[in-house]
Amino acid sequence: MAEQLIISGGTKQERYEALLPQVQSVVDGEADLIANMANVAAMLHETFRFWWTGFYRVQGEELVLGPFQGPLACTRIRKGRGVCGTAWQQAETQVVPDVEQFPGHIACSSASRSEIVVPIFREGTVVAVLDIDSAELCTFDDTDRRYLERLVAML
Repeated sequence: MAEQLIISGGTKQERYEALLPQVQSVVDGEADLIANMANVAAMLHETFRFWWTGFYRVQGEELVLGPFQGPLACTRIRKGRGVCGTAWQQAETQVVPDVEQFPGHIACSSASRSEIVVPIFREGTVVAVLDIDSAELCTFDDTDRRYLERLVAML
């Protein structure tokens, strides 16, 4: 198994550019989605020091909590509810600069201020979402969207 390099400093783009090949090397040859989600959550969390980094898996009509790094999280989210449920329902990445301004935001933690949720597809269907929360406003932008969409495609 490849050991993760500590990626610190540099621009956001430089950190993503350094992280993506590491993620690819970790997930290559590993077919278990849960194992890959666990490692990817840890790698993203370590690299960017986000408030919460993790996955929700589609199980019937709900998203069910998967591997994550950070404090206690909501366990189940219905389709169309909150940022995660909206990303699932719309099958597109949601970038939320201020969660308080997002209609129907589910406050799993009052410390969360901004959020990005990226759907994960298998054969054109959303099977999971990557959810990342920040304790700061306006953390996420198009750079995060582009790189995180590339990252989840590796899963």
